[in-house]
Order: sequence, then structure tokens, then C-alpha cells
Amino acid sequence: MERSVAASEVVEEGRSLLDEYVLKGARQMLRAALDAEAEAFVERHASVRDETGRRQVVRNGHLPERSVLTGAGELAVKQPRVRDRRGAASADAVRFESKILPPYLRRSKSIDELIPWLYLRGVSTGDMQPALEALVGEEAKGLSASVVTRLTTRWRDEHQEWCKRDLAGKEYVYIWADGVHFNIRLEEDRQCILVVIGATKDGDKEVIAIQDGYRESTQDWRELFLDLKSRGLAVPPKIAVGDGALGFWNALEEIFPTTQQQRCWVHKTANVLNKMPKKVQSRAKDDLHQIWMADTREAAHKAFDLFLTKHEAKYPKAAACLVKDRDELLAFYDFPAEHWIHLRTTNPIESTFASVRHRHKRTKGSGSRAACLAMVYKLLLSAKTRWRKLNSYQLIIHVVEGRKFKDGNLENAA
Repeated sequence: MERSVAASEVVEEGRSLLDEYVLKGARQMLRAALDAEAEAFVERHASVRDETGRRQVVRNGHLPERSVLTGAGELAVKQPRVRDRRGAASADAVRFESKILPPYLRRSKSIDELIPWLYLRGVSTGDMQPALEALVGEEAKGLSASVVTRLTTRWRDEHQEWCKRDLAGKEYVYIWADGVHFNIRLEEDRQCILVVIGATKDGDKEVIAIQDGYRESTQDWRELFLDLKSRGLAVPPKIAVGDGALGFWNALEEIFPTTQQQRCWVHKTANVLNKMPKKVQSRAKDDLHQIWMADTREAAHKAFDLFLTKHEAKYPKAAACLVKDRDELLAFYDFPAEHWIHLRTTNPIESTFASVRHRHKRTKGSGSRAACLAMVYKLLLSAKTRWRKLNSYQLIIHVVEGRKFKDGNLENAA
């Protein structure tokens, strides 16, 4: 009886049957998507005809085949070509450019995103190609160390230009700030990257600043804020969200004294629980949850007092950690209830770096300060394309206008 072929059986050197099925399916899907895109473009211009009624915008074969490196492997693709019979010289002529497969694309965006992630996890430039090969197959051999180095250089230049951009007229109503640590040892003793993200009047989230800092010191945060002001950021944020790092809050009070302060509940919860035995942490976490999930500030204060009554005698350090930021932990009640989910934590930053963040340990890997900044810059700008607007972002205009909110509700609303 003939032996059946297992999915793991190698059909080509370095490639399994399963890999072949994945690649075949990816090619078919990409081909179908490109054809559908071209057909849709032609149909949109179906009414464009000459005096004899002949269509002017028509399919015209395919462009030469090219290879694109994707997360599924290297795909050979032929992009459909569309012709406008009126000729390029005609002022009315249209040109088809695929949004799925932009001109000259050789790597999918996912591959370019992999390089910063690997670097920030401690993979050196020389080890990048083997690491990528393990993830996407032997096709990654084209991404040599020199290619990665050139990419890093280009990203570093982009970051430096981005850091000089004009901010005149910009206004960020909410900001989130944090010092992000990585498992690489930067040059000298600079141990973290300072990141600031802001929400605009339209409810969009934008990256405001990416700068290296020394243990989140007051001086480094102060320099960051002064740089933003010098480039035109004149309007102070209404509220800033961050963890308990004193450097950030000291600098904020000096540069933007009217900005309200909101401590991150994720950080605070972790800090409080770390001062309690593991056997009580689950119950204590539920008690903390009752505070920041309360519908009103009054109810939050009652839950706050209940936590102290239950735990202060046995765990005074945990209680003191919570009490010292009482007002700042409840600042979000002065803003629209629909925005509380955004304002109670530094999640826009935390979620982006969740898998590369290491607060309490470092490896002995070496790393370039400029390269790390460039990688963080590329990661954040890549992540930005997936960020959604604030919930009920239309309400932010009331915050800009200085309208008062009590327990998340607009006061004196018509």
C-alpha cells in the first residue's frame, strides 16, 4: 500500500507540503484580490467611452512578474495592468495604481515591522537574517545584515527629521506618557525611551514625542516638554495620564501647570499589590477594581475608604502607596464618562510595547541608542495606523471649550 504523504514531508529543500499549501493559497488569494481591484477600477470608469461607444478604460494584461516577501513566504505575483486609451497626454486620462500592491514593493509591511520587534527583543543586526528566516522561511535570505543596517540608517534619519517637525497650531487635549524600557543596554547609562502620545480635538491619537531619557528624570522630561513648546506646542493638555514616576509630574507642573494629572490605574494596582502577600492579592485586586469602576466620584471614595479599612492595618505600605495619589487617581471623573476607558490607564503606550517591555530586568546585549530610537519610532508609527478614535470623540470639543463635567456628565447641558 502506498504511503500517504504527511504534512511535514519535505517537497522542496527547506519547505514542507504544508508550507506549499500556505504559499499556494496565499498566491491565489493575492491574485484574486488584485484582479478584483483592477476590475472594480475599470467598472468605475465604464461610462467613459469614445464617440463610437467603445470603452476607454480597459484591462491590458499584466505587468512583469515580481517577487514580494510576505509573512507567508516569497510570492511571485503578476499585477494586472489597466490602460486608458485616451493616452497619458490627455488631461482626462486616469491611471490605475494598486493599493494592495504598491509600485516597487518588495517586502510586505509585516516584514518591515518584524525587524524593529526583533531588534528591541535583543536580536543583533548580524542575527536578524537567521531570525527572520526562522519566521518566514529561506526567502528571508535577501534581508542581509547590510540591508537591515541600511533600513536602520534610513529610519534613524526619518526619526531625526520627525523630531524637528513644526507643531504650531497643534493641540492635544489628552496626553499619555511613559518611560519604556527594553532588554537591550543602550549607550552610556540611558536606560529608557520617553514616549508621549496625544489625542487631538478630532479624537485621533498621535505620537507626539519619542526621546531617550535617564531613568525618567525630571530634567529629561523637562527638556522634552520644552522642546515641544519651542516647536510651537503652545496649548497645554487638559489632562495627562502616566504612572507614578515623579520626574514626569515634576516637569509637567513646571511647563504645563494647568494640566490635570491622572495616575494610571494599571501601574498603581501593580504597585499596591506588590506590597501585599500573594494569598490576598486576588481579593485586594477586586477591592481596587471597585474604586476605579465606580459610577461616581463619591462612590469611588467610599470604595477607596473601604479598601483602607480592610487592608491598612495589616498592609500599611500598600495603603500608603494608594493614599498618596488619591486625588490624581480619580481625576478622570471630571471628563466625559465615554472617555474614562481611555483616561484611567496608559494603555495606548502599554499595549504597543507589551511584548518587549521589561521593567525589572535587563540583558547584557549591546545596542545603539540611535538605532533603538529609530526602531521605537517605526513601531509606534506602524501601530498608529491601527489606533481607533476615542469613544464618542465628539464630546472632546466640550473639554476644549472648558465645559465642566461631574461624574462624567456635562453640567448645564441643554
